[in-house]
Amino acid sequence: MSTDHPRLLTVVRDPSDVRFRIIARAGGVAVLTIMSLVGLFLAFRASEALRVAGFSFLTTQAWDPDAHRFGIAAVLVGTILIACVAIALAVPLSLGTALYITEYAPIRVRKAFIGLVDLMAAIPSVVYGLWGFFFLQGQITPVSRWISQWFGWIPLFRVDGIDLDDPLASSTVYTASTFIAGIVVGLMITPIVTSIMREVFSQAPLGEREGALALGSTKWGMIRSVVLPFGRGGIIGGTMLGLGRALGETIAVYMIISPVFAIQPHILQAGASSVSSLIALRYGDATPFGMSALMAAGLTLFLMTLCINFAASAVVARSRSGASS
Repeated sequence: MSTDHPRLLTVVRDPSDVRFRIIARAGGVAVLTIMSLVGLFLAFRASEALRVAGFSFLTTQAWDPDAHRFGIAAVLVGTILIACVAIALAVPLSLGTALYITEYAPIRVRKAFIGLVDLMAAIPSVVYGLWGFFFLQGQITPVSRWISQWFGWIPLFRVDGIDLDDPLASSTVYTASTFIAGIVVGLMITPIVTSIMREVFSQAPLGEREGALALGSTKWGMIRSVVLPFGRGGIIGGTMLGLGRALGETIAVYMIISPVFAIQPHILQAGASSVSSLIALRYGDATPFGMSALMAAGLTLFLMTLCINFAASAVVARSRSGASS
């Protein structure tokens, strides 16, 4: 009596598919290898400073490596505050722009807007820094004063050392602040976040769109019930990727802020700090040990950005939009 055996199937791939698979796999391996080498290089160069500082590297506010008294507590808080201000500005602006491009804009206008957004993403950061330093600071000062006057009871918006009842009080206390730097960085990351959201919104299933409209839904009702739930992963992922970009911005922040090595929780007040601007400020005159301390700061920023980007990729991959693409 003969028994049935499963038939072995062989897959014959086209040579072009094989070559493409090899190239794609080699590209992925190269990216991971380069990223790992960057992390290992930073860890090796930072090992001397980390051995000296220990855990106090994360809690010390001063920066004097030659006296063995240094840490990133102040610049780390400043980095996070600048990034939070940037995200608070960029996410609503990006969400509205992406929805307008995908749902409301005519085809000709849509193509123009897509090109304009991509062009904004290609503008060098030094241009944004110059714009923020020479133009935005003077224009945004009345807004900062108004916010501190009406919302100064919130510690985040309080400004020390100024009389709000004096109309002739100097406005320099509002310049070179976390708020201004955050606005500039927010405008820098808006094109990136907009592009991700737009791409995800455009993939919302056509059948579900038409079904919602056929059931009597309005345009906004269809967007709220179909497009936004479908693109939730893209919204979160784009926001986190923009946050990772905001954490590492250097030149624009360096040109605007007035560095302070103390935790500055008042975002409207002059004086701010960030890890990237610290490295740019102290790199030129750093001693060998000071360079190791700067490498330790860079390693912290590298790990923070890496974790945020991996989390964003995981969120996008587990969403409906990420799974379908």
